[in-house]
Amino acid sequence: MTVTIRPATAGDAEALARLAAVTFPLACPPSTTADSIAWFIAEELSEVRFAEYLVDPERTILVAEPDGTSGAGIALADAQEVAATGGLVGWSMLVSTEGGVPADEDAAASVSTRPAIELSKMYVHPVAHGAGIAGSLMDETLAAAAATGAAVVWLGVNQENRRAIRFYEKQGFEVVGTKGFRLGDRVEHDHVLERALR
Repeated sequence: MTVTIRPATAGDAEALARLAAVTFPLACPPSTTADSIAWFIAEELSEVRFAEYLVDPERTILVAEPDGTSGAGIALADAQEVAATGGLVGWSMLVSTEGGVPADEDAAASVSTRPAIELSKMYVHPVAHGAGIAGSLMDETLAAAAATGAAVVWLGVNQENRRAIRFYEKQGFEVVGTKGFRLGDRVEHDHVLERALR
């Protein structure tokens, strides 16, 4: 399916928060409590937080919208679930850090090359899973990461999220270490993956 992928603007903050509330729970292991998920969404993925992220020069957020000129794209654009997320079907966020050194201590010890950039978030609306949107969004996200001058892109993914791990490995990422991820009152266990950009 053809999608339009573009840099997010300040006007996307509400839609991004709505989409994040739908997609973030899908990345959590089954043992994660509803309270922990709700806490993380309220603290890190609210409209207010997205408004902050969108003016942060260290962050790059891309959004994916269905192509409203093709049959499948029109159907997806018209879906109630997509309308509820402001017409967005995917998003990604890159985070640059000083000197290209990962801010997370465990990731910094695992990631092999500098400068590095973090692929902090990458999600596709569940109604669009299997439509090729994730691959297109990843291609554009990697191009944006390379444009920063980073030599490598890294990410953390929950060790129980097999679907995401398979996707990242198909995209050329390799597991290089582990790190913790605080979710409510628990620390989840993530794989650290990296992929060269040059």
